[in-house]
Amino acid sequence: MRFLVLFSFVALAASPVLAGDVEPRMVLPAGDQAVALTFDACSGAVDSRILDELIADRVPATLFVTHRWLKRNAATVSLLLAHSDLFEIENHGENHVPAITDQPTVFGLPTAGSLTAVSQEVLGGAAAVTATFGQAPVWYRDASARYSRDAVELIGQLGYRIAGYSLNADVGASLPAATVSKRIAAAKPGAVIIAHINHPERPAGAGVAEGIRKLVAKGVRFERLDSAFPVPTG
Repeated sequence: MRFLVLFSFVALAASPVLAGDVEPRMVLPAGDQAVALTFDACSGAVDSRILDELIADRVPATLFVTHRWLKRNAATVSLLLAHSDLFEIENHGENHVPAITDQPTVFGLPTAGSLTAVSQEVLGGAAAVTATFGQAPVWYRDASARYSRDAVELIGQLGYRIAGYSLNADVGASLPAATVSKRIAAAKPGAVIIAHINHPERPAGAGVAEGIRKLVAKGVRFERLDSAFPVPTG
């Protein structure tokens, strides 16, 4: 049996842009001194600067992938499968659609608009992850990291946890490399970092890789979401 979304570790804050919606904030459990790296792969290609750094320094990370990204990146999928000890693969949706029913767009993206469309986006993405990696995802993060409240309830009913974050490293891969590096290097113990791994054409990825190297040099311990928040049993 799948489990419901757990909010004991997530504070739902009202979005400053979409007044009726929520933007989950997430930190590692109390006392956990690690840092969690989470990456969104929305569409497009893969940023090898980031992926190569994670592999070279043996840094575990959680990747949220869409179905449309998986279809375009077969070689990277093979690489992820070859390093399954490092990478946890989770659900970023079928077509990168925000799980919002009460606004027509967010960040310029057309939203799902209905619970039926939210369900299709979540389940379609989950099916793609399961078919590609042989393991069903546990976590869901939508295209905008914001959700209408009815979508939050539905996603829980479908059996998925919603993955928030506490540190936005690259703001949609839009920031300069130096800024991104500084943000990541300053991560506090317990931080859940969000960044993007699908924009090799932008400077932000170089900053992500450099920031990770700085954390490695500090001796920071990294943890995936599956080990930080194990699935309840019984």
